[in-house]
Amino acid sequence: MASVQADTKIELLRGVPLFGSCSSMDMDRLAQVVDEVDVPDGYVIAREGGSERQLAIIVGGTVRLERGGETLLRIGDGEYIGEMALLDSAPRSTTAVAEGPVKLLVMTNQSFSALVGEAADVRASVFETLARRIRARELNATD
Repeated sequence: MASVQADTKIELLRGVPLFGSCSSMDMDRLAQVVDEVDVPDGYVIAREGGSERQLAIIVGGTVRLERGGETLLRIGDGEYIGEMALLDSAPRSTTAVAEGPVKLLVMTNQSFSALVGEAADVRASVFETLARRIRARELNATD
């Protein structure tokens, strides 16, 4: 599959809620730490109960999500898995399997941690987004 252009990487990263408050400069930095990965049909991207700590954004293709061996749904271009895996070490809740060849943008926890360690504005943007999400859940819980 063809290489992903920088502006396409940024557009795909903008679709991940964790990065919702990031500035254009922050998005440029994030785009620099994602790797393009082509995986074959049947490749297990993440395994239920596993400890893979990475975000995977689907550039092209289809990924099947399973829990307990049962298919939950299929996701495709622009969708992602593993957003929260960048932040904690909780076991993966689903298995993700490539259905046919799939092109991914992958950000590892190590790359993400290094970036937020050196870029205070990226760290602040991520924490701001998390705080908003927590508040929204708390408000919904009181309804």
